[in-house]
Formats: sequence, structure tokens, C-alpha cells
Amino acid sequence: MFPRLMPAVQALLIANVAVFLLQSFLAPEALEYFKLWPVSAMASSAGYGFQPWQLVTAGFMHGDFMHLAFNMLALWMFGSALEEVWGYRRFMTFFLICVVGSNLCQLLVASGIAAADGPLIVTVGASGGIYGVLLGFAMIYPDRRMIVFPIPAEIRARTLVMIYGAIALFYGITGTGAGVAHFAHLGGMLFGWLVIRYWRRQPPFGGPRKKKGPKLRVVK
Repeated sequence: MFPRLMPAVQALLIANVAVFLLQSFLAPEALEYFKLWPVSAMASSAGYGFQPWQLVTAGFMHGDFMHLAFNMLALWMFGSALEEVWGYRRFMTFFLICVVGSNLCQLLVASGIAAADGPLIVTVGASGGIYGVLLGFAMIYPDRRMIVFPIPAEIRARTLVMIYGAIALFYGITGTGAGVAHFAHLGGMLFGWLVIRYWRRQPPFGGPRKKKGPKLRVVK
């Protein structure tokens, strides 16, 4: 029920909590350059704007305590199981790729909205990386049964991830659920899926070579 706290997960928990404490004690403008800003003339006029390091740093910042708490709980529960299988280095690589990939997707969407004279969306949170971890868990343990609030019954891991993905896609397309980076969630799942497919040498990254059978010589 309670997974063992693994080293990479522990390091990520400490980093996220430390950054949240910095956010709590420092002046808000001191950390604005580390949030994910869209590529936009409006952002530039505000004195900020997109910088490459934001693809990583925004993934370690959170809007409030509950945002941090839910993300870190999911990281501990699901990330520890993956790290037990993959080890420290591979899990850390996977998580950081999911964070950067999720923020890339969010950057594209937020920049497009800003270019169309929409609102200026500034993003923080590890949720994209967490969604990648959820998808990774479902790919490694697809039939693992669990009870997840608020679902009042056991549910398979792959079914849970499909539900989460469908909800994020619905909210992202319809524009409902304001204040949540739904495309970052989808981006984390997409990049998590791509990384695992790459490690497994599965399409779109090729596959195992087909063994050639013996040639038959036909004698007339």
C-alpha cells in the first residue's frame, strides 16, 4: 500500500519542496523568470518572456500547497514503483524528459493563444512529469488494480490512465477547466510513451529485425 521511498523520487521531492519554500519566502517577481512564459510580444512588454531554462525550472514550481501535495503524493506512489524497475538514472531521465516534453507542448499552445490576442498564460507545476509517470506505471503494470480517490472501486492502472488522458483531452479541446495546463498533462503522457517505446525499440523507433529463413533452392 505504501511504496518504499526510492533515491531519485526522494531527490525530486526535496527539490520540489525546496523550490516551493523559496516561492513562499521570496518576493514573487524574484522567480518570474523561472516560470514558463509563452513566446509573445505581450510577455516581452511585461518584462519577461520565454527562456529555454523555463522548460525545466517551471516543472519544479507550484501554485499553492495543495498543487504541490497532490503532485508529490503521486510522484511517491507511482514513481517509486518505476524506479524499482528502472533504477535511479533511468527513472530520473524519464521524469525530466516528461517535464521538458510537457512544457514544450504547453509552450506551443500558450504561445498560439497569446499570438491570437488571447490571455497570457504563465505555467508552473510538475503535473506534466507526473502524468508521464502515471503513463509509465500503466505501461509497466497495466493490470495492477488500485483504488484512487474519488473512484469508489478498484480500477486497473491502464484504465485509470485512459480516463485521465481522456479528461485532459476533453478539457484541453473545449477550453473548460480553466487554470489547469491540460496540454502539459497530455504532453507528459506523449513523451513518456515515446521514451518507453524508444527503450523497447518499438515503432516509431523501429523494431526487432526479422529473422531470415533458410533459402529454398528449387531444382527443375
